[in-house]
Amino acid sequence: MVGDPSAQRRANGRVLVVDDDPDILDALSEILEVEGYEVQRARNGREALQRLEQAPPDLVLLDLMMPVMDGWEFARSLDPAARPPIIVLSADRNVSAKAQEIGALGWLAKPFELSDLLAVVRRAVPPRTP
Repeated sequence: MVGDPSAQRRANGRVLVVDDDPDILDALSEILEVEGYEVQRARNGREALQRLEQAPPDLVLLDLMMPVMDGWEFARSLDPAARPPIIVLSADRNVSAKAQEIGALGWLAKPFELSDLLAVVRRAVPPRTP
């Protein structure tokens, strides 16, 4: 159906947002959903692993500093052959080096501009045409 918003979200791909801050998690999820992406949410690395098993994403937006299982441990636990691309989101001043250490596709330093977030996501998961 043309007017089905869930069909539009599926058309642009699936993004897993992993962040322990509920405000950031909600904001990123809502922004990406408006842009046509299907969004999975996780509050820590352990939840993120469960989401990966349920439905593999096309991209992971990953905070590094989280309770239960942090982003480092999450990234290290993934099978390199089946690992989705990761974009690190962090307030750490060395975010670029840390993203490189875990083999991330890229990074965004918090706080970041909405336009920068969308540009990074679109490069990693280009919008699909119906």
